[in-house]
Amino acid sequence: MKVKTILTSLFIFSAILSFSQAKDPKASALLEEVSKKAKSFKSIKVELSYSMENTKAKINEEKAVTLLVSGDKYKMFAAGQTVICDGKTIWTYIKESNEVQVNALENKDDALTPSKLLTSYNASYKSKIIKSSDPTAEAVELTPNTSKNFTKAILGIDKAKKQIKSFTLFDKGGNTFSYKVKTYLTDVPVTDADFTFDAKKFPGVEVIDMR
Repeated sequence: MKVKTILTSLFIFSAILSFSQAKDPKASALLEEVSKKAKSFKSIKVELSYSMENTKAKINEEKAVTLLVSGDKYKMFAAGQTVICDGKTIWTYIKESNEVQVNALENKDDALTPSKLLTSYNASYKSKIIKSSDPTAEAVELTPNTSKNFTKAILGIDKAKKQIKSFTLFDKGGNTFSYKVKTYLTDVPVTDADFTFDAKKFPGVEVIDMR
């Protein structure tokens, strides 16, 4: 499972959070509380366990993901790759081939980024509280009002901490993408250098500028 697939499912989840409006007042209030709390932190660092399962295709992949977020900036490690964004430029470093792809972040205001997965909840998806299998978490089911690549998502929120604990995406291809938060650290010290790619630290790296 390449990091592109992991990023794709993260971005889909970001889209849900960025455009979700709960018709259930309880779900709406909960999502607003989680969003407000997450935005109060200068930075958030999470370690996630990621899995993609497709029973029909007999696929069951598991990976570890580390995500550092500060405002519009983020850095993600997954599957031997590192993705870094300073809010304007995205660097994707592939360790195996020692190459980095450089892309411009288009339409910044509308861009779906991992930053949004921890902080943003707005309009256009139906949301409701459902029964949770985890007694320490509230479960919110999110379904799109119009046709999307996914059919629904389930968000697990820690009852006490009001933080994202897990989320699961179900797409039309029969794939199930699951993320479970292993650690959730806030206000981790960060600098601008954490969100830029320094080619000098990677001798011989091939830079592929796609801007």
